[in-house]
Amino acid sequence: MISQDASIPVNGSSMPAYLARPEEGSGPHPAVIVLQEVFGFTPETKRVTDLLASIGYVGLAINYYHRTKPQMNEAYTEDGNARAYEIAGSVVARELGEDVRAAIAWLNQQPFVKTGKIAAWGFGFGAAAAFVTADQRELSGGILFYPTHLAGGMPSGGEPPLDRASQVNIPLLVIFGEKDYYVPRYEMDLILQTLKSAGKDVRMQIYPGVGHSFFRHGRPQAILELQRYSDEAVAHAVADSWDLVKSFLMDVFNRPARHAAETGDIRTERTPSIQARTTR
Repeated sequence: MISQDASIPVNGSSMPAYLARPEEGSGPHPAVIVLQEVFGFTPETKRVTDLLASIGYVGLAINYYHRTKPQMNEAYTEDGNARAYEIAGSVVARELGEDVRAAIAWLNQQPFVKTGKIAAWGFGFGAAAAFVTADQRELSGGILFYPTHLAGGMPSGGEPPLDRASQVNIPLLVIFGEKDYYVPRYEMDLILQTLKSAGKDVRMQIYPGVGHSFFRHGRPQAILELQRYSDEAVAHAVADSWDLVKSFLMDVFNRPARHAAETGDIRTERTPSIQARTTR
């Protein structure tokens, strides 16, 4: 694996990024843009990017705080969360779109990237960023792990991102923990129902016994430390969701292949019986 820091031009300025990719000589590969959690450009962001490279994709994490606080790397604590959301209030949908378009253009210029085969993967606030940029047809698909603020307004204000459901132009994979302390179950159901009603290709999985940020390495509990999830439940959710991510990427990068969304069934061998349901 090759990893390095990168800089991507965005409207006359430079956006810091982190690149991880398979070894030289392995040919061009599909790419995935990683959109970090609200806490900034943390080691966790690089871990996920490296994870993608380990299975044969080009991973590119972009720092969407580059206009305001590019060095932000807040701790996973209540105070760090508060400071991060204060800075997140300066991030607007239009600029997120500019950042993702610049990342797409940069990737398509690289000889190690398969042109036109680019997806996005966001976490928490970064998953909301992935949703508001899902109108970009240059993307092959979007992966949203426990997205926040979809049914409510973004920290910077404006309409709820879910109001833009009709503008979504790519397949979406949405993952939640049933005990998410930011997103109640009725909002999860609302997200699925709204996207399905708009005729969008969306697949959702909800894992029992875990909450927000369950995929984060070494942090299977709530920020306030008031809620501990069982190691078994977290291990199951991490392994199964990673399987779903790999399956989703294979699907969207190899279309027109089988469309899992036609049946709505994306269970793997380890997937529990609990599935997201549309509200009636």
